[in-house]
Amino acid sequence: MLLELADEASDEATGKEAVAAAKAVGKALDDLEFRRMLSGEFDGQGAIVQIQAGAGGVDASDWAQMLMRMIMRYAERKGWKVEVVDEQPAEEAGIKGATMIISGENAFGLLKAENGVHRLVRVSPFDQQGRRQTSFASMTITPDIDDDIVVDINTEDLKIDTYRAGGAGGQHVNKTDSAVRITHMPTGIVVQCQNERSQHSNKAKAMKMLSARLYELEVSKREAKAAEEAKAKLKIEWGSQIRSYVLFPYQQVNDHRTEVKTSQVSAVLDGDLDDLIRTFLLQRAGATA
Repeated sequence: MLLELADEASDEATGKEAVAAAKAVGKALDDLEFRRMLSGEFDGQGAIVQIQAGAGGVDASDWAQMLMRMIMRYAERKGWKVEVVDEQPAEEAGIKGATMIISGENAFGLLKAENGVHRLVRVSPFDQQGRRQTSFASMTITPDIDDDIVVDINTEDLKIDTYRAGGAGGQHVNKTDSAVRITHMPTGIVVQCQNERSQHSNKAKAMKMLSARLYELEVSKREAKAAEEAKAKLKIEWGSQIRSYVLFPYQQVNDHRTEVKTSQVSAVLDGDLDDLIRTFLLQRAGATA
């Protein structure tokens, strides 16, 4: 109404005031919607991030490591704490997979937007002929549930393997089978931890991660979501990506769920994910409202 009055009176100052007021109201509504979209049961908690290299050979392993760095840089921007509990180096370059526990306000609520397959297109630095290569890696995001939440796990359903940890850690890490891998046979969920010095500590942390995965699975089933998701796991390859990062022949990040595109690829890979995450979560909140 103020804008209409300003137009009728040709009052430029009042018109600017009306535009400013409209922007302020729009921002307030956007902030309210943003808080609403982070009102899920676990949205305010920490997150467990698992990264896995997919199709693409050595480029996929390198890509998995790039994604790991991207998430760590995003967490740094948010002031969150990152603990790398497992990292599996690949033979030539990059990583086969990694698991991080990220602690901070709304870590799960925001990072759940990164759950899925990520696709990279670039001129491969590992191809002597300089050909373009497409590679894939996946992220699985689960909430880091509180210790007071108890999940009943049948020990007979578990396959527990121990192995020697790789990477940094000193002589102790390299000489003892301190690392632990736990496979939940009914669901096929695998968790592992190698960053602690003792096998007991690694097993305890791995069991906590398994509890988180299983608890979220049950919650999702109650919401009629994960009954299908648990059986229909996407292959980490063509046709399943949530987002593409193209470095050649042009520069673009394209989120296929929201159709948000940006040419600031370097910034995104350096952890500038706010616009991509916010748009996805706002769109998702609107769809479920």
